[in-house]
Amino acid sequence: MVSSLNELLHKIQEALKTDLLEDSIAADQLSIVVPVKAIAKILTYLRDAEGLLFRQLVDLCGVDYPARTPRFEVVYHLLSLKHNQRLRVKIRVDEADMVPSICSIFRSANWLEREVWDMYGIRFAGHPDLRRLLTDYGFDGFPMRKDFPLIGRVQVRYDQETKQVQNEPVNLQQQFRSFDFESPWEGMVTAAQHASPIIPGDEKAADKQEEKSK
Repeated sequence: MVSSLNELLHKIQEALKTDLLEDSIAADQLSIVVPVKAIAKILTYLRDAEGLLFRQLVDLCGVDYPARTPRFEVVYHLLSLKHNQRLRVKIRVDEADMVPSICSIFRSANWLEREVWDMYGIRFAGHPDLRRLLTDYGFDGFPMRKDFPLIGRVQVRYDQETKQVQNEPVNLQQQFRSFDFESPWEGMVTAAQHASPIIPGDEKAADKQEEKSK
């Protein structure tokens, strides 16, 4: 496997030359980093070159690194059925950058690019229909960004009085619970605990028994 990946890397290095910014082999998979502007040209070459034939786009996803510049990565996972090889292609972009759409190269990229736009706010230039895919209409923000609040910003509910769907600020129906990790379970005594058989939390069970007896 390693020799095969090294051969694949050598082919890509010869073909891409200065368009190959970084490369690495980890977990039996080759990853390369290429410029944003060249992504369409490079993916077309990887798809059509006789020694490569990466004709299947398995996945396209985003990754958020808030402390890094550029902040985001767009990752393309390619599969060559002909040569039984996989390749991970990455580009690095910022919030204001436009990524060339590859819908004309891989038809499966249509919904995948919409998902990345919806979850991360990464825009794709030339996409035929770049709308949100998973969130509600009028959703505020991008849920997969690591600075997105865990409870979100707005909630959607159906109002029985107005007979309409309402978008409104998040209103938690109950306060966050205060969890108590001291378990009152009994009978969990190991050999190491014979000298002190009282398990933390047992006193709570004893208190409850006293309350019931009263």
